[in-house]
Amino acid sequence: MSKPVTVDYARRALLGAAGALALGGMLRAQTAWGQTASGGKLKIGVIGSGHIGGTVGSLWVKAGHPVCFSSRHPDELKDLVASLGPLAQAGTVEQALTFGDVIFIAVPYGALPQIGEDYGKALAGKIVLDATNAMAKRDAALADEAEHNGIGVTSQKYLPGTHLVRAFNTLHYTLLASEANRPAPRLAIPIAGDDAQAVEVAAGLVQDAGFDPVVVGKLADARRFQFGGPGFGQNVSAAELKQKLSLAP
Repeated sequence: MSKPVTVDYARRALLGAAGALALGGMLRAQTAWGQTASGGKLKIGVIGSGHIGGTVGSLWVKAGHPVCFSSRHPDELKDLVASLGPLAQAGTVEQALTFGDVIFIAVPYGALPQIGEDYGKALAGKIVLDATNAMAKRDAALADEAEHNGIGVTSQKYLPGTHLVRAFNTLHYTLLASEANRPAPRLAIPIAGDDAQAVEVAAGLVQDAGFDPVVVGKLADARRFQFGGPGFGQNVSAAELKQKLSLAP
């Protein structure tokens, strides 16, 4: 006589939900990549709309991308979005995450673990451009971790499940504002990531902002242009940056 088959319905439901989340994340990333590959415009959510977030986000709006700038106090962003026209809007972090096909994070590095903890589900599966910098005086132990393990690997640890690309962390916001879309040779922006499609999307957004992307490698290689690294603060062309970092022309 055969034994009755027992089914762990709770386990099946959990696995099914996890699979659905993973599939949803993959589809969102593929959609973003497909739009970029076809020359389409991406909806971008900006987390941290200060000097870097406000500047780079504004460049994307001017290139035709709809952007949701977020803040804990969205009313403080009224003048920014009003100056940029109908493609720009202000909202909460939750609204920016819902809005964006791609997320741009430009916050003090010490805020990154809390962002991952509070918004991990909303971030999962999304392409995330990380422009944060770890500073020893400000970020203490977290800066030590980023220095020891590399900032790309450390950021991915605190933003698990994202398709993370390091970008826009090396130059002062005033330089980004004044030198965007300058005549060739344009300024170089180093980028690094483990997901090839996410890196391709990031490279397209770097170009749309008015700069030339330089792919340095995987997230582990992002230490080469983190704060204090040889690629940090380099106000140079793509060819010059590749030479400084001993990358293939």
